[in-house]
Amino acid sequence: MDGTFSLILLFLFLWGTYSQRLARVELTAPVAFVLLGLLLGEGVGVLDLAPSPGTVRALAEVTLVWVLFTDAARLSFRALRPELGLYVRLLLLGLPMCIGLGTLLAMGLLPGVSGWAALYVAAAVAPTDAALGATMMVNPVVPARIRRLINVESGLNDGIATPFVVLALAGVAAAGSTTGTHAPGSALVELAIGLVYGTVLGLTAGWLLRCALRRGWATEDIAGAGVLALALLGYTSAIAIGGNGFVAAFIAGLAFGSAHGAPHRVLLFVEQSASLFSLLVWLLFGAVLVPAAVDHLTWQALLYAVLSLTAVRMVPVALSLAGSALDRKTVLFVGWFGPRGLASVIFALLAVEGLDPPASQMIVPVVACTVLLSVFAHGITAAPLAQRYGRASAVTGKPPAGPAVNDLPIRGMTPGTTHGHRHGRRDGHA
Repeated sequence: MDGTFSLILLFLFLWGTYSQRLARVELTAPVAFVLLGLLLGEGVGVLDLAPSPGTVRALAEVTLVWVLFTDAARLSFRALRPELGLYVRLLLLGLPMCIGLGTLLAMGLLPGVSGWAALYVAAAVAPTDAALGATMMVNPVVPARIRRLINVESGLNDGIATPFVVLALAGVAAAGSTTGTHAPGSALVELAIGLVYGTVLGLTAGWLLRCALRRGWATEDIAGAGVLALALLGYTSAIAIGGNGFVAAFIAGLAFGSAHGAPHRVLLFVEQSASLFSLLVWLLFGAVLVPAAVDHLTWQALLYAVLSLTAVRMVPVALSLAGSALDRKTVLFVGWFGPRGLASVIFALLAVEGLDPPASQMIVPVVACTVLLSVFAHGITAAPLAQRYGRASAVTGKPPAGPAVNDLPIRGMTPGTTHGHRHGRRDGHA
């Protein structure tokens, strides 16, 4: 195990050192660490990486908490206001339609799946991850408005999908349990407590930090570590009072981001920590989930994965953006670039650890297959489709750009790469 751990640490160091160079050959972090996980895990078995269930669950939960908190906290609502209508369409219309359509498809296509399990599958693969299309997200030929739209959707839809996942998980667990401790009704109460508690915690912590920074009682560098602890505090303390920790962390991030008014450097430490842990989750995906999924993979699961990345995503996006003044090629572009990534992987890991084998063996192969196809399909198509769409936009005229600043750094990428397409510059700024 020591040799395996040392090799992982070496790979993390090498990735941090040469990630900018590797980006030129379109090698993204998810692809690299999934391949490493396959190499180290049970599939190939070079070093037979087999972490304990407790380790897998702890890593998945901590990573999801930090991701939910930072995705919400780094939002700048002032910058997003000009395009608020588009974000509302995608998140409050498109996402629920995607989950609903995915649930119906799972019930009709996957053999033996219950309604709750179908909802879990659909909600688990609904969140998108802009990092899987990183080449497109930093390509200046794609209008900044469209990149920002895809990035903001990616930053918020994991938090919005989490209650559906929690509710479905409770329903699946209750179906296989003789007690009512995991009943959906109890899950709804936990979600409500997490919502209220997260709001109070985030607003209070944001106000305290803003006051401390203004009075010189805190420094930005040390405050970052405090915010890292705050994200986990939202999760652990919500559970202690009977609430849902994931929802509390996401809502606390939203409330904190709207109240703290602090520079981005305060959140940078949390973002970097979340990025580091996300790399380890991708490694576990290759080492644990992919081999488990292959053992129980069916043609129905493969077909569901293909439809999930195409029709189940693109039809709701098209319907939600109808009448938005976006042209057809833009709607198709936004619909295709809905990669399934980190949040879906974590939801699958939680299913492995939280459900009995019959239920998890129905859910995990579908989610793992969807993510694996997305990692490679969106990674391969990001550059050519971005160039093609960018050229078409230049010919027909770009939509109004709005604010030029992209307020949501892409997870796993440095600020310079995110904003400057490998040149350290923001769109429209020197």
